[in-house]
Amino acid sequence: MTDKPTDVKQALVDGVGGPMGMLYTALPVVVFVTAVPFLPLMAAIGVALAAALVLTGVRVLRGERLSSALGGVIAIAAAGGVAALTGSAKDFFLIGIWASLAGAIVMLVSMLVGRPLTGVIWNLLHGGDKPWRRNRSALRAHYLASLAVTAVFAARFVVKEYLYLADSTGWLAFAKIAMGTPLTALAALVVLWAFRHTTKRITPS
Repeated sequence: MTDKPTDVKQALVDGVGGPMGMLYTALPVVVFVTAVPFLPLMAAIGVALAAALVLTGVRVLRGERLSSALGGVIAIAAAGGVAALTGSAKDFFLIGIWASLAGAIVMLVSMLVGRPLTGVIWNLLHGGDKPWRRNRSALRAHYLASLAVTAVFAARFVVKEYLYLADSTGWLAFAKIAMGTPLTALAALVVLWAFRHTTKRITPS
């Protein structure tokens, strides 16, 4: 199996949510933060959820699968649910903060045990029986890729946790947007490079 340039390009696009991925992610968050100073918390959550539902409809009309498009609605509903339970607007971002910490820990542990997670995923995608860990070049590539993903998760956690403790809801929204799709795209480039490099080393055509 080879990783064709078109496959790599499409995987990158899918990984960052498509050309409109940043807008789909950002708009409900912006709506929530904009509404919070003027509306009760529950109303602000409802407006953000409505925006997510509208965007889901747009995505389906543009030909995306309903299951993929609903991801944004589920994320907003979960974030809003936490904020509603605690009664604090800043807790709208709590799931994302702890998810970043969990992601960083999982990636770090995978490297410490000698099985960088990006390599494990590559192997599963190629049948699960490839000797990728015995190839130093491939293993090194996946350490670099996994490190890049770990750095993204860790940076998100550190910045957002600081802003959370400082009660900076507006800046939390900015950090979520600025450190979302752009950083995901950068990490995806490194991961896809590692995938292609490993494919050339382990399964040459």
